[in-house]
Amino acid sequence: MPSTIEREYTADEIFEKQWYRQWGLTDEEYQLICRLLDRRPNYTETGLFSVMWSEHCSYKHSKTILKTFPTTGPQVLQGPGEGAGIVDIGDGLAVVFKAESHNHPSAVEPYEGAATGVGGIIRDIFSMGARPIALLDSLRFGELTTPRTKYLLEQVVAGISGYGNCIGIPTVGGEVAFDACYEGNPLVNAMCVGLIEHDQIQKGQAKGVGNPIFYVGAKTGRDGIHGATFASEEFTDEKEQNRSAVQVGDPFMEKLLLEACLELIHHHSEAIVGIQDMGAAGLVSSSAEMASKADAGLVLYLDDVPQRETNMTPYEMMLSESQERMLICVNKGHEETVKAIFSRYHLEAVEIGHVSDDHDYRLYHQGVCVADIPVSALVDEAPEYQLPATKPARLMEATPYSVLDCDVEQTLTALLAQPTIASKRAIFETYDSQVLTNTVVTPGSDAAVVRIKGTTKALAMTMDCNARYLYLDPEVGGQLAVAEAARNLVASGATPLAITDCLNYGSPENPEVFYELQESAKGIAQACKALQTPVISGNVSLYNETNGQAIYPTPIIGMVGLIEDVAQTTTQWFKEADDLIYVIGDTDAFFAGSELQKWLTGSQFGTLGAFDLDKEVAHQQIVKKAIDQQLLSSAHDCAEGGVLIALAEASMQSQLGFTIDWSYTDAWLFSETPSRFIVSVNKAQQAQFEALAQTSATCIGTVTKDPVMNIKTPTNHYQFQVHDMLEIWEGALCKLLNLKA
Repeated sequence: MPSTIEREYTADEIFEKQWYRQWGLTDEEYQLICRLLDRRPNYTETGLFSVMWSEHCSYKHSKTILKTFPTTGPQVLQGPGEGAGIVDIGDGLAVVFKAESHNHPSAVEPYEGAATGVGGIIRDIFSMGARPIALLDSLRFGELTTPRTKYLLEQVVAGISGYGNCIGIPTVGGEVAFDACYEGNPLVNAMCVGLIEHDQIQKGQAKGVGNPIFYVGAKTGRDGIHGATFASEEFTDEKEQNRSAVQVGDPFMEKLLLEACLELIHHHSEAIVGIQDMGAAGLVSSSAEMASKADAGLVLYLDDVPQRETNMTPYEMMLSESQERMLICVNKGHEETVKAIFSRYHLEAVEIGHVSDDHDYRLYHQGVCVADIPVSALVDEAPEYQLPATKPARLMEATPYSVLDCDVEQTLTALLAQPTIASKRAIFETYDSQVLTNTVVTPGSDAAVVRIKGTTKALAMTMDCNARYLYLDPEVGGQLAVAEAARNLVASGATPLAITDCLNYGSPENPEVFYELQESAKGIAQACKALQTPVISGNVSLYNETNGQAIYPTPIIGMVGLIEDVAQTTTQWFKEADDLIYVIGDTDAFFAGSELQKWLTGSQFGTLGAFDLDKEVAHQQIVKKAIDQQLLSSAHDCAEGGVLIALAEASMQSQLGFTIDWSYTDAWLFSETPSRFIVSVNKAQQAQFEALAQTSATCIGTVTKDPVMNIKTPTNHYQFQVHDMLEIWEGALCKLLNLKA
């Protein structure tokens, strides 16, 4: 990045000194730009191309892969390509959702990085015309044994809560995992869900010759310049981590901006042609993309851009990623309406340009044209790379891994204290999960559930991914990430609708990393087709590595499902003593990539166990039908830590015990065989449930009033006090973070 450039060099100097390399452009890309313009780009133009052609904006290394995802279905109203995806939920309503990453900024300035990640994803939702109703997050950190990791966790959580709580949107769910590969490069992925009526849906477009372009929201500063480029390069110890590329957020300003935009959209729709968030790459990205979608040209007058700092150059104004800003294309004649609305919210609303009758992107500053570029060159002509893919040696050399025996008492207490399994109460209690009073299921169950006021409906939502599985088998791991997200929703009583994703990987220029991206995308696509959950939005975050060490392939899956009757909402904890406990699905030796393997060996290796997508679909359908027929008291996805951890969670959260007869070996209590649920059934419903589930469900015991976990295996009998296990589970993170439980 151009931190060492002290002045704006001429086009010839940029060419001769190869300054474009510091903006992330290769020699070949620079030469392509010269051919597209039929000349050398000037300083400002080079900057525009550098951010628009960055991986973060152009997806030049991943576009060919993204095209393989299923993106359509009868429920999809808007797929990828706009600020967020939209899915029909009936009665003229739709759900709008998207997830975004803010990984690199959070590694450098964790509070502001996380906060502005939340702010950006909220703007994506209300730019579509939707009112945001919920936030979720998915976080990855190194092991909680170093001061740096503890600092990053504390500051990221504070940033998420600080922004979300202030703006008045509940943070209702999410997930956190810990592995050494994220030590230098944590992942901070945020998801926002909104509601909209069909006739209020907006698009980010600038069309209609002569229609004015309005800049609304906060003033532009020098924060976040080259943020998109910053997000498209890896960290090294030697390379300075550019703090100027991290934005600074103001949630109170965002709240005003949200309300002003929604008032304009919902009550003065005749005034608006298109609206888009100024997110990554700021003003250049939003304006150029709006023109491109409408096949139009654009003229902007930069002297009119509201600025909070003096003597800002065109380069700085266009590339700044200052927060809480939107761009609106207004129907000519309605300018005063827009100004009046934003004035009431004490926000800037300034006309800075207009739609032109050509296809050029022209910028004027102090009476001089400082950029003149075909819109298509900026937005559509970025090169697409099909990089070489090499199967990692670890996958070719992998052999099956199994655990023949283990000490159940020692293992259970150890796994309950593992940070990835332990209660996240210390984290989610810092979030306001019930503001707006619509949250039916708060953090702590398989999925969050939010009611839709004025209807009987509710939305279930989750974020999920087990990156260890992807590290051992990218394709099957990709399938499992989608399947587990769907399992979370189904266990809550919902029908999964669609997914959004954050594809977090190392450098795609490493053939082994590109193989991970390519194969995991294949698995995600296969699972989405099987579960009928198309990909409607998302983002790609590459170059997540430090000193050449990449993170595990981590494609976070955000999924939303519909509960037709909120009364059918189901949670994971036991409800009544004497209820029967069933396992849906067979158990086998699935230990590679498991929590048990990590605890026993400290690493991840071996071949993943078998996974059958058809069986996954069948088991989800059984659970959904059983909930619809009111046959289940509780339902819980069986995931990290296996059956005994799932049982313990259902028990600890209800303060009820259980007695089970386990017919397999002791170690298989901790096997992570997929496609399984733990459900509890009232005895009065036993016959009907068993007729529905048939051979897919096995009764293993009963819920007990006595708060004791009783486990009988072929060779042993174990007893654990629920209260003792709860203390371990809820106290683990507090102990590691030196907090009071």
